This record gives sequence, C-alpha cells and structure tokens, in this order.
Amino acid sequence: MLSPERLALPDYEYLAQRHVLTYMEDAVCQLLENREDISQYGIARFFTEYFNSVCQGTHILFREFSFIQATPHNRVSFLRAFWRCFRTVGKNGDLLTMKEYHCLLQLLCPDFPLELTQKAARIVLMDDAMDCLMSFSDFLFAFQIQFYYSEFLDSVATIYQDLLSGKNPNTVIVPTSSGQHRQRPALGEAGMLEGVEASLFCQCLENLCDRHKYSCPPPALVKEVLSNVQRLTFYGFLMALSKHHGINQALGALPDKGDLMHDPAMDEELERLLLPFFRLAQVPGLVNSVTASPETSCLPSRTPPRVGSPWRPLHHSRKVDGESDGSTEETDESET
Repeated sequence: MLSPERLALPDYEYLAQRHVLTYMEDAVCQLLENREDISQYGIARFFTEYFNSVCQGTHILFREFSFIQATPHNRVSFLRAFWRCFRTVGKNGDLLTMKEYHCLLQLLCPDFPLELTQKAARIVLMDDAMDCLMSFSDFLFAFQIQFYYSEFLDSVATIYQDLLSGKNPNTVIVPTSSGQHRQRPALGEAGMLEGVEASLFCQCLENLCDRHKYSCPPPALVKEVLSNVQRLTFYGFLMALSKHHGINQALGALPDKGDLMHDPAMDEELERLLLPFFRLAQVPGLVNSVTASPETSCLPSRTPPRVGSPWRPLHHSRKVDGESDGSTEETDESET
C-alpha cells in the first residue's frame, strides 16, 4: 500500500524528494567502473543489491565525503554507522580528543574533512582547548547536529554574528553548495560571554527555516529551545539543539541517550561473526597453551588483553575522570 505522503505528491516531486536520481547516477557509475566483475552475475542482481544496501544504510561505508553528504538519507546512514561501529568507546567509558574522533570518522570515510570534526568538538568544548577529552555520547550528539544540519548552522552563525555587530540579519543568506563548507565567523569574547537576545534570534531563525533549501531542525522545536532563555550564545544554542530529545527523534538516526550503548541486533551480528574465531583460537596447536576447563573452552576470555589502537595513544588510555569537566555535566558515561 502506498503511503499518504506518496499519494499526495506527483511522481516527479516524490522522486526528487527521495533523491532517486542521485542513487541511479551513482549506481550507473559503479556499474561502469566494475562492469567486468558485474557481468559475471548480471546487471539485474547488481541493481537489486545496490538498492538493498541503500535501504539498509550500508551504501555509505568507505565512500567519498561528497557522496555521504549528498542526501539526508546518506547523512542519517553515516551517523547510524558511526554510532554502531564505535559505541564500544562509550561502553568502555573512554575519553578521546577531537583528533582521535576524526581518525574514527576517517575509518568510515577516508576524506572526511577535519573542519567538520572541529566544529562538532567546539559545540562540546565551547571555549575550552580543542585538545580536551570528550565522552562518546557528548561528541556523537554534537556531531549529529553539526553534520546533518551543516549548511543551516553556517547560516545561523552568520545571523548570530550580524546580531552581535548590530547589523540587520534579515537579508537573504545563500547557503554554500554541496561539498563546500564555509568558514564559521570568529565569535568575539564579548559575544561568547553575553550572547544575543533570544526572542530576536528566534525571529531571524524562523525566517531562515522558511527559505532554507537544506535540512533544518523543526521550527517548533527551535522555538521551544529559544523560549526557555532570555539571552544565549551561539555555542550555547548548538549545545541545546544537540541535547534536545525531540530534535534527536525528528532526525531518527540515533537512539535516545539512555539506549545509546544498547544495540542487540549489532551485538547478535558481531557474536555470529566472531564465534568462529573464538572457536578457532581454542584448537590445540594454534595457541601456546589452553588453560580453560572443558566446560569453558569454547568461550572467549572475559578479560582479553588490551591492544593499543593506532588512533588512541597510550597516554590517553584512561577512564572517565575529572578532566572531562571541560565538556558537559553528562560526560561521565561509565557510571550510568
């Protein structure tokens, strides 16, 4: 049965809204690049597997940045993939720097721009040094806002700077084209401390949401965020967006913070994939010694040796401690 949304739109508008042409062009490009391999099992099978991967959200893995940001669905898929791949960082209570989070992002997208990671980290750290440590949940929810609403936030930064300097912000702001990221205006010390009037800021953002051609948060939720304060700073506003339950639900990429470390489907899949390796490790002759009893010989050790990862220097291998106070009050995840 067709959805009410599908029935209400003409075919061409529905296809444009779902960015079907973007995926068709990408599929054809991949088909031409790999035509020798694809010819062995057929074009029909290739298109079936391609669009199945689009539906499952795995089509963005290890792709170039221009592709993962090309559509809202790609952005949501990338956010979900980042969470599912690296949520063990949060489970362990580890704190990482901005550069280390950027290394994780580059494992999924080799050309992911450093500037976007820096902007996401600045939401958490605000005026703290960029080499401070951050918890996984703090960075993830800030990164979600920055990555998904990137063009919108660039326009918001311009409006905020205009309000600080007394200019009229009600001018048409042309968002950057896809693939380009405008340098965010430097916010002065006075602006960081005092901020702008929330009611005026809200009016400007309402106008921006009406004319913005890129994704923006639901205007009603933006208004809700701004109605709770009289004045606010730019990064205070971004932090409020990142922590807003309704905005997270509207995006639909990540679970609520309380469920962030739980992903039964991924746990089951990992167990299925890793079980043969655990069994292989118990085969006599493949290991130096097997000290487990027969009843537990097929089970992995509960305390495997920790191996330093290439993106995490040894001097950062510590749990949540007092150094996380520079981010937010919710940084301590290991004790929740």
